[in-house]
Order: sequence, then C-alpha cells, then structure tokens
Amino acid sequence: MTAKDWAYVSNDVIYLALFLFAISFFFYAFETAFALRNDESKSVLDRTATIRASKAALRLYAIATFFLALGVLTRGISAGRVPWGNMYEFSITGALSFSLAFLIVGRKFDLRWLGLPISILVLLILGTAITLLYRPSAPLVPALRSTWLVVHVSAAILSGGVFLLANTLAATYLWLDRMESKGSRNNFARRLPSLETLDQLTYRLVAFVFPLWTFAIIAGAIWAEAAWGRYWGWDPKETWAFITWILYAGYLHARVTAGWKGKKAAWLCLIAGSSFLFNYIYVNVWGTGRHTYSGL
Repeated sequence: MTAKDWAYVSNDVIYLALFLFAISFFFYAFETAFALRNDESKSVLDRTATIRASKAALRLYAIATFFLALGVLTRGISAGRVPWGNMYEFSITGALSFSLAFLIVGRKFDLRWLGLPISILVLLILGTAITLLYRPSAPLVPALRSTWLVVHVSAAILSGGVFLLANTLAATYLWLDRMESKGSRNNFARRLPSLETLDQLTYRLVAFVFPLWTFAIIAGAIWAEAAWGRYWGWDPKETWAFITWILYAGYLHARVTAGWKGKKAAWLCLIAGSSFLFNYIYVNVWGTGRHTYSGL
C-alpha cells in the first residue's frame, strides 16, 4: 500500500471510531434517561434495560477507542513518522489518550456514571479535528525532525488526557456540591459517588500525572536547546506550559499542606486545566512564536 492508501485507511477508520463513539453516547443517554425516572416507578424491565444499555455503551466505547488507536497508527504509517505534526494529529491522539485514561482508570474505579459527559467530550474533540483541523499527511517541519518529538510530545499528550479526566471529575464535584447546597440530589445524581470520593480521585489523578507533565516540560527545554540553541525563551507556548505547571503544582501543594479540599480544590484544578486547554487551543491556533505547528 502507498502512503496515500494508508492515509485513506486512517481517515475511514477514524470516521468509524467517531460513529461508534456516537452510538455509545446514545446508549449512555438511554441509560441516563431511565436512571432519571423515579426509583419507585421503575419496573424490573426498566432496571434490566438500564443495565444492558450501560454494558453496551461501555463495550462500544472500548471498541471505538480501539479503532481510534488504529486510525492514529495508520496516520503515522501514511506520514512515515509519529503522527504529531499538526493540530489534527495532536487532537486525534489527545482524544485517544483521554479515552484510554477513562477506560484504564475505570477498571479500578467505577466510572460508568461518567460515560455520558466523557463520550460528549470525545465526540467534540474528534468532530472538531475532522471538520476544522484536518490536514493531509505531510513531512515534518525542520524543527520537529528530532527523536525528542517522540519523548516530549508523547509525555504532553498523555498528561493532557489524564488532566482532562481529572477536570471532568472536578466539574462533576462542583455540580453536585451546588445541587446538594440547594437540597438533595436528583435521581441521576444519586447514582454518582460521594463528594469526598470525587475529591480524592481528582487529587490522585493529578498527583499521578504531574511528574509526567514536569518531565514533558524538561524534555521540551532540552529539545529547544538542541534545535534553537537555548533552553528557554519565554515563547508563548513555553510560558503557558510553565503557568499550567505552576497552577497544578499549586493545586497539589494546597491540597496536601494547606488542607484545601472540596470546592476550593476543584476550582483550582479547573483553573489549571483551563490553562492547559488555552495553551493547546488558543496558543496553537492564534498564537505566535516557534511552537505554532497547527498547520492551519
């Protein structure tokens, strides 16, 4: 097969993954709709349908993640390099990292209740990548032709997937906290974990991936010295990466030493996550500097 053939295969497989994620979303939505019914009015048939919908949604989500991984792999084969040369490739790999984080963490902690918002986020990322960010396979720009591309970018993408999952948990915490402050949870919210569980899981995810994000920044600095003759130049992307590091470091410090838990910690986690997304979206697309590789 030629490079062009592999590119077509990659596009088709990613479209298939998008379709399967959409079907998974509908099953999660079906499950949520039944969960919102009054518990006393639920029949055995309703409960059976909810369980089956939940299982089908998770299986479809896992299959979609497999095809997304296949799409990323074939994109790399078509380009003859790792598939991280522009925003389209960053986005599909980021969606894969996010999906894998959900599935892997979900094996230890029951995250089925997050299936609906997670599938929506994955659909938004992939939909944006396909419709707005797509660019044909092309050779890397000279600055990216380095083994550090694999080291630095893979660490950043993996970190981003886990950070996004932690931010989803933090947002869920704030939503439930607001609901409980006004009274009791609704039928769907009663299925979700306690606020303490959400708070602890958010902290564990950030604490787990923060060293990897630190490594990504250090690796980027070493790569910058090799490519441009300086470790740090306060380029917009470098600056926002450092700001994101400071914010997540502040979250962990406040969480451990100052006893920040609950609402304050969740807000700080969301602020740090917003910094990461600002760097990824705004700086990549509209920013200036040596790190603008969006291809747009």
